[in-house]
Amino acid sequence: MFSCEITLTNPSGLHARPAALLVELAKSFSATITLQYGEKSADAKSILSVLSLGASRGASLTIVGEGVDETNAVNKIAAAFTANLGEV
Repeated sequence: MFSCEITLTNPSGLHARPAALLVELAKSFSATITLQYGEKSADAKSILSVLSLGASRGASLTIVGEGVDETNAVNKIAAAFTANLGEV
């Protein structure tokens, strides 16, 4: 298991567009990827699950990967968030 904590900087938080991009990216890895926000957790490969987190700007998320490519998956997803995933 490999994990990383990030802070959402996108002004709109984790809304539909960045969630869709996140799911698309997560599906490119074989590892199981979970997002944790407070006491909630979501399957990063499910848009409904990701949107159910209701994470807004400034939220602290933990990205957890489990599987063969877990480190690469978590690092790539964290980098996408750092680059303001889906910001318009």
